Amino acid sequence: MSEIESSTPHEIPAQAGTPPTKRDSFTSKLGVIAATLGSAVGLGNIWKFPSMTGTNGGAAFIIIYLICTLLVSVPVMITELMLGRTARANAITTYQRLSPKKSQPWWLIGASGVLAAFLILAFYTEVAGWVFAYVAKAIGGNILSTDPEATSAVFGKLITSPGESLMWQWIVLAWISLIIILGVSKGIERMTKRLMPALFVILVIVCVRSLTLPGAIDGVEFLFKPDFSRITPGVFLAAMGLAFFKLSVGMGTMTTYGSYYGDDQDIPGSALKVMLSDLSVSILAGLAIFPAVFAFGFKPDSGPSLLFITLPAVFASMPFGQFFMILFSILAAIAATGAMLSLMEVPVSYLAERTKLNRTQATILTFVLLAAFGATAALSNSLLADVKIAGKTFFDLYDFISSSLLLPIGGFFLAVFAGWVWGYPKVRDSLSNHGVLKNEKAIKAYYQIVRYVAPVLILLVLLNGLGLIKW
Repeated sequence: MSEIESSTPHEIPAQAGTPPTKRDSFTSKLGVIAATLGSAVGLGNIWKFPSMTGTNGGAAFIIIYLICTLLVSVPVMITELMLGRTARANAITTYQRLSPKKSQPWWLIGASGVLAAFLILAFYTEVAGWVFAYVAKAIGGNILSTDPEATSAVFGKLITSPGESLMWQWIVLAWISLIIILGVSKGIERMTKRLMPALFVILVIVCVRSLTLPGAIDGVEFLFKPDFSRITPGVFLAAMGLAFFKLSVGMGTMTTYGSYYGDDQDIPGSALKVMLSDLSVSILAGLAIFPAVFAFGFKPDSGPSLLFITLPAVFASMPFGQFFMILFSILAAIAATGAMLSLMEVPVSYLAERTKLNRTQATILTFVLLAAFGATAALSNSLLADVKIAGKTFFDLYDFISSSLLLPIGGFFLAVFAGWVWGYPKVRDSLSNHGVLKNEKAIKAYYQIVRYVAPVLILLVLLNGLGLIKW
């Protein structure tokens, strides 16, 4: 059976007397990897991973991160993809169909993912709006200055302007909605198959320029010089948390994307390829940023300040700086797009499959809800800056609820469901593609990890996020 033939649209089993309907799906193995990688790659690859690596032991941190990824995020990713493909449904219906008893509330795992995806989009689209705004500003050349105070003023004006914040957030939402309306194969797959190669090409170009600057070696050492003296229990927890959140697990995206996988797709192999590709993007981003940052004597600040304040000053200091600032801004916009597509597909697929709305109507409704709800996050630095719940602005509150609560809780019960409820025979049958793949040793290793190791580590991530574990 050819790759295309095995990935044609699947039927949704009939429910409550209704006839089966066709579901769109990914049409090629390249499309599967591109879309899944697009979900995993985000703005965190550009600032969070490189900065955490540099400040937590360099190469030593990368080793710990890899171990944590193999023990936490990859098993949960495999679980989500496996369950999604088996059920051929949205995040909530998946667990309703696969639960051994219909009265058991395993569907709450999917509900948690849908809610988490919505909350993340509420604030992530605002950050993405800043990125898209910087593409326009970089082309105009009005954000480049060798003075960080000047670049800080530009960024401050952007985030404190209610009109500008809302405008760019809604532009981002409209951009993502248009792609989602086109469907899984003609929208998400087609777009990510073009965006992911472009992302790598731009990264390599900026890397080459950054590494050829005088003094660039200091930035390379910042990233890769191992310092085992910095490795503490707290660093282990940080690596586990980063590993868990980095690959978009626990938020329904991988369950939803898994439902579009072909029956011949090697799920464990795909998950490993995505993990390694995602790590490559993060390392390349570090090589693109920090050699240049150190070459011009700036500080390797973490978070949005690196992207919106430090880097414009860095690029302004080098020849052809505007050109490279434009490239880097486009790179960040590409990274944000892939992540947002997977997040928005979660509520859209649920609405399209569980209500009378078609895909276009479901997308428009999601757009309207996010435009209204996300506005509270967009205005958290301006009109609603003094409105706080439990000491947090709306922006920070949505981040906390999704990242510190819903994602680890969902991931924990995902591991429990696969390891203790669904059972090994079903896991083996699904991950071996009904015996076609000779990968039983890998399946046994996965099953032991998801059954015993991943739940414990995810529980530590949850307790750390809640501040109940401190080292």
